[in-house]
Amino acid sequence: MAEEELQIEETGGKKSKLMLIIIIAVVLIGGGGAAYFFLFAGGDEPTAAEQLAAEGGGQAAAMPEANASVGTALYVAMPRPIVFNVPGSGRDRLVQIKVQLMVRGTDNEEKAKTHIPLIEGTLLQTFSASNADDLVTEPGKIELRDNALEAVQNALKDIAGGEVVERVLFTDFVMQ
Repeated sequence: MAEEELQIEETGGKKSKLMLIIIIAVVLIGGGGAAYFFLFAGGDEPTAAEQLAAEGGGQAAAMPEANASVGTALYVAMPRPIVFNVPGSGRDRLVQIKVQLMVRGTDNEEKAKTHIPLIEGTLLQTFSASNADDLVTEPGKIELRDNALEAVQNALKDIAGGEVVERVLFTDFVMQ
């Protein structure tokens, strides 16, 4: 009789484990289905911004179209880092900056690549006029970047006939 009770209890334990596994599987499948629904089942109705853009109204709709007509952003890397000396209050410093130029469209990319020696010379002249005490601070680096952009745009405006470079980016900045 004791053996029969043990067998009944053992089979009851197996049934409860099976039920627990089934419940966990159902919860996981239900959760996965709900996640799929919320992530991928978006309505086909356009949002208010999309409707405004389709109608052609609003300034927000006009700005992306204007940028799209200008061209995609492309980056032209200077082949060599620019190395120069700058005077400081304590001592002179050696600075090395790797530069990339952001241009819009393949035409401007080709113009920038054609005039790399002019761009490098302009950047070197602009960078050499800076002060080591200013380059230590973040505002000083931002000012140097803005001055470099203005100088490169002015140099290329005379040669290429327009603003070729949109931004000057420092990808590496080392000061010793």
